[in-house]
Amino acid sequence: MTQPILLLDTYSVLFRAQYALPPMNTSAGEPTSALYGFFSVFLKLLREHRPRGVAFALDAPAQTFRHARYEAYKATRDAAPEQLRPQLGRLDEILQALELPAFRVPGYEADDLLATLAARLEERGDFVLVVSGDRDLLQLASERTHVHFIGRRGAPAETYDPVAVRKRFGVEPRLLPDYVALVGDTSDNLPGVPGIGPRTAAALISSFGGTRELLLGLDRVSARTRRALEENRDQLVLNAELARLRTDVPLGTRELHGPLTGGVLDRLAEIFTALEFRSLEPRLEALKSVLATDAAARNTP
Repeated sequence: MTQPILLLDTYSVLFRAQYALPPMNTSAGEPTSALYGFFSVFLKLLREHRPRGVAFALDAPAQTFRHARYEAYKATRDAAPEQLRPQLGRLDEILQALELPAFRVPGYEADDLLATLAARLEERGDFVLVVSGDRDLLQLASERTHVHFIGRRGAPAETYDPVAVRKRFGVEPRLLPDYVALVGDTSDNLPGVPGIGPRTAAALISSFGGTRELLLGLDRVSARTRRALEENRDQLVLNAELARLRTDVPLGTRELHGPLTGGVLDRLAEIFTALEFRSLEPRLEALKSVLATDAAARNTP
């Protein structure tokens, strides 16, 4: 992929880091394991992809339109572990210090912000790399947008383009919300249609082209499947609505991404020193050299 715009699902990456690493603290006792993991991933992405710009998306501390539509939405999710809570606040401070765009819009999830950012950047002709540990983002995969999925507890990351999504789920990325509507999503507390597993769901969605078309063509499915769909019609329609990411979030007039200037990297170095991330400091210095070489190459006639 040509040098992309890097979009980070900020809290998702932070949560993944929290559970992938053992507890870490500064000499003053401040917990830092999630922050260390987050910036370790960040540096790796910068080194490997040399992005032209970066932006962060964060969840607002309020319920979203999905909670208004479905009271049980994400009701089964565990609260953030005690050690992570102060790191959430610290990360917000760090992002402000870096002065890179960080988007947070009440009423919407970070996923919706990422979907909106990706859509707007694609319209401008940019290439996009979305980074998340949330499979909901895989529906954004396209020729210009790839999704770098971070696995649980240190599992290898995988980058999805449309081919990889089709291979993994058996449907096109844009149809993943319809697929999820049938099989359900335990992380979002969306119940699937009883008796319909991943293979059947993929076959139905690929054949009909979506849940709406499927419900209009129930006379073409088996009696058993038709009965299950009819009995769960309302939940199926709701699931598809909730699983589909919005691309119309009002982002304001600010720039959609910011460049990785020397000033940004210098501020990051100061943050690493304050948090005692000594092992990340040489990685950052190496990254500065790489980016300086890139800049010199671009300026060479």
